[in-house]
Amino acid sequence: MVDKSPEPKAEEVKAAEPKLPEPKAPEPPALEPKKEEAPVEVRRPRKIRLAVVHVYSSKNDTIITATDMSGAETLAWASGGMMVKSHREEGRPYAAMQAALKVVNTLKDKGITHVHVRIRAPGGTRMKTPGSGAQAVVRTIARTGVRIGRIEDVTPLPTDSMKRKGGRRGRRV
Repeated sequence: MVDKSPEPKAEEVKAAEPKLPEPKAPEPPALEPKKEEAPVEVRRPRKIRLAVVHVYSSKNDTIITATDMSGAETLAWASGGMMVKSHREEGRPYAAMQAALKVVNTLKDKGITHVHVRIRAPGGTRMKTPGSGAQAVVRTIARTGVRIGRIEDVTPLPTDSMKRKGGRRGRRV
């Protein structure tokens, strides 16, 4: 006679087998006690905070003003005249560097990471090229670790042929 009982399913067969513990590799003998490793600090990208640094540079002085992006709120400012004692030194690159350091350190304290630089010469009917302090300011900002996004010249240029001061024969010395 043939037994017609239903065959057990594969799931039932697996459940019926006893589970044996998996063999583990033997651990090597520890020569030194394991040191606790300091947790690795994961750096999150810092939030970019932008400011605008306005640099007015003439032959006689350099004035640096840092504002927010709209230009409405002044964050820090300094001038070459604040950094040196003699008047003839106010427009020199050294005074401009010292003023830039003062402004950048104040910006770093306030959390500013990136700046746009706007350079302005006297313009109009006067000098159209910035003084020697402007280049020193840009170099100093770049060296201090604040990222420079954009450098632009915002010198006002006359478009209507304004008459320069001094009369028809010019300034007589």
